[in-house]
Amino acid sequence: MGSRWPEGRSSGHPTRLQGTERPHHPPRGLGPSLLSRGGRVGGGAWRAGAGPAAGAQLPGRGLRDLLGRGLGWDPAGAMELLSALSLGELALSFSRVPLFPVFDLSYFIVSILYLKYEPGAVELSRRHPLASWLCAMLHCFGSYILADLLLGEPLIDYFSNNSSVLLASAVWYLIFFCPLDLFYKCVCFLPVKLIFVAMKEVVRVRKIAVGIHHAHHHYHHGWFVMIATGWVKGSGVALMSKFEQLLRGVWKPETNEILHMSFPTKASLYGAILFTLQQTRWLPVSKASLTFIFTVFMVSCKVFLTATHSHGSPFDVLEGYICPVLFGAAWGDDHYHNNHGGSHGGSHGGGGPGSPHSALPAKSKEELSEGSRKKKTKKAD
Repeated sequence: MGSRWPEGRSSGHPTRLQGTERPHHPPRGLGPSLLSRGGRVGGGAWRAGAGPAAGAQLPGRGLRDLLGRGLGWDPAGAMELLSALSLGELALSFSRVPLFPVFDLSYFIVSILYLKYEPGAVELSRRHPLASWLCAMLHCFGSYILADLLLGEPLIDYFSNNSSVLLASAVWYLIFFCPLDLFYKCVCFLPVKLIFVAMKEVVRVRKIAVGIHHAHHHYHHGWFVMIATGWVKGSGVALMSKFEQLLRGVWKPETNEILHMSFPTKASLYGAILFTLQQTRWLPVSKASLTFIFTVFMVSCKVFLTATHSHGSPFDVLEGYICPVLFGAAWGDDHYHNNHGGSHGGSHGGGGPGSPHSALPAKSKEELSEGSRKKKTKKAD
């Protein structure tokens, strides 16, 4: 075969590419110095400064064909792959994934597992199966009940979803009454449990977003209503723990979730604030992207906490710096001073004039002295 270039023409003149009938001009800067005989780019990527002169227009299709033929890849397919891997497209595709039945099944399994971990839950299921079933339904649908209560809708509205109720009931029966506890042992196996925990967090974040959208439909400018609705949508089970304990015949006022918030409750509150800002156009990000980013955060934190059997919270470090500045001394500091203030006062003979521990004894001495003066004046009279 002859040369690639036609007879009587130099390599800088028009040429015919294989598979095409239209002449193409190599762009300036991609002449023989950069293109080898095989048509490959000799200098690697198209470096800055080696491109065409200012004002010249590139024949884009010819360049794409040259690169595709020479480098052995399809630029159009590569661009489609990059666009598919972009955050916006990935978040949009993730938001379209249906929750029922796989994700809802994981949510029910983890929720009822936590119910079985409660002291006396197994004995209750043997003696009072109906009460145990009601507790399981509260663990699965408590967030919907609280959200309907806040928005003035029927509390049992979600129980009209027969598929979800039957699926949750089947999970409750298998966890509590499966022979030899086979189902319970399988779902409690740590690698399997971590998968279910991750999928439950996907449902939690989706419920927060849907709850805020629902509240925004009723109260367009009610920021606090939207935050409260999203919060109970994400952590309604924990917020209803007192009522669920009453069904089991247990009363522990010291375990109030408002006083001792767990990580899911705090994260649901912060997530509700973020989604409210996004819903009211104060946060310049799409709902799909925010849902995807917050889901990744929740899944990562919850899986790590479950794998390490930790009851801490990633927010503790941040709250340790912010809360003393905004709300005064932290509870740990007060607790420390209350326990050790007496010993310090006794060893040093009392605190300084600005010390809170020296203010109370000084005040009590003044009251005692005032009382003794009144007694003396009465005796004198």
